[in-house]
Amino acid sequence: MSSPSSRMIAGRGMTRAEFLRLAAGAAAGLLVGGGAKAQMPGEPSGAAMPTRPIPSTQEPLPVIGLGTYVGFDVQRESAEYRRLPEVLRTLFEARGSVIDTSPMYGRAEAVTGELLAAGGLRSRAFVATKVWTRGRAEGIRQMQESMRLLQVERLDLMQVHNLIDWRVHLSTLRDWQAAGRVRYVGITHYTSGAYGELEAVMREAQVDFLQINYSVDEREAERRILPLAAERGMAVLINRPFGGGGVLRRLRDRPLPPWAAEIGATSWAQVLLKFVLSHSAVTCAIPGTGRAEHVADNVRAAFGTLPDAAFWKRHVDSIDA
Repeated sequence: MSSPSSRMIAGRGMTRAEFLRLAAGAAAGLLVGGGAKAQMPGEPSGAAMPTRPIPSTQEPLPVIGLGTYVGFDVQRESAEYRRLPEVLRTLFEARGSVIDTSPMYGRAEAVTGELLAAGGLRSRAFVATKVWTRGRAEGIRQMQESMRLLQVERLDLMQVHNLIDWRVHLSTLRDWQAAGRVRYVGITHYTSGAYGELEAVMREAQVDFLQINYSVDEREAERRILPLAAERGMAVLINRPFGGGGVLRRLRDRPLPPWAAEIGATSWAQVLLKFVLSHSAVTCAIPGTGRAEHVADNVRAAFGTLPDAAFWKRHVDSIDA
């Protein structure tokens, strides 16, 4: 996929040393002892982002994370790149941690690795990436390259993307997990057309994580996939919580309904994320963005009321209309 066009800073290219100084400076406020945590609007005073347990270990995971598709696929000299330290700062100030990336996302893995390393922030992040190729040797090569770009020797989560050659890659990953090279293993998909195959794999293979699409206009996962994940003890990451962005674009100029105030939502993004988080099988939603203001808005959905199914049954059709 193509990257946004780069812009030159002060009429010239930025050297790696200059970039690292810039990124480190922008991220300095995130370091332990770097100052008091900023309170997020709508957040109870002193509260950290709510967490949910990873079923296989009970490790708590913050319920809003960050996807890097498009937003982190940028050139080092670009204005978009210079905004990304603030994106990470906003996530970490809300005490989020989950960052999801992929070798299919252009420069996103490299950008993520550089920014975390420059700010000394790796220990604060739960980093997930994917393998999407065929064959054991090629899978190992791709996963090793991802770890090199992310600048890690141990990865939090490696996922077999779209179930490609899943038996081969899960065999490798079980060896890597036993050796301590990855902490968690998962599988992913992003379209309901694959749910039949996905369900079969979920019943056959025991994995720690499932990443799947789920939103107000993509609710098919409610029927069998999310209940099965709960039954099988899998943590669930939600990609496409905004329906790939289409729902937000459609709602952008529509005023919030009166009932949004009942659940503490002040934007459509928060309404849509609260819908996703209201499902008990969901562990964390990972909306993608390269803008700090979007992260700040997204994380507010973690606070306040998460309505029950009866509430959404009354209102969700009006959102999707």
